[in-house]
Amino acid sequence: MKRPDFMGEALAEAQAAAARSEVPIGAVIVADGAIIARAGNRTRELNDPTAHAEMLAIREACRVAGSQRLDRADLYVTLEPCAMCAAAISFARIRRLYFAAADIKGGAVENGGRFFASPTCHHAPEIYSGFAEREAAALLKDFFRERRD
Repeated sequence: MKRPDFMGEALAEAQAAAARSEVPIGAVIVADGAIIARAGNRTRELNDPTAHAEMLAIREACRVAGSQRLDRADLYVTLEPCAMCAAAISFARIRRLYFAAADIKGGAVENGGRFFASPTCHHAPEIYSGFAEREAAALLKDFFRERRD
């Protein structure tokens, strides 16, 4: 039996976001081996600066779980989360965070403020980076190159 490609599913959400003229970032949340929530950025569509892929996926996963805590869930996202998303990941008690590409300018996990290393952070997930990094970075670069041309 083939193992599910959860980062591939997050990349599909990122591609769908790009097709909507959103910054191509996608996320899926997995619990017990199954995707319980998926989302791509919708900040422009919803006129909502908090409508990042991670935030939308966390909201949906909490609705599905019937709880504000997702301590048995893993988040797969195509770009290193920003500080806002890192805080939501912490507050939701997400078990593991997998992200594809690093975000030197806006990331807050391995770059920038390193939210989970902060003494005020209540919960830090296990963190795994670099999954499908090349694909996720290429999607972002292509998206912004097309906007500049």
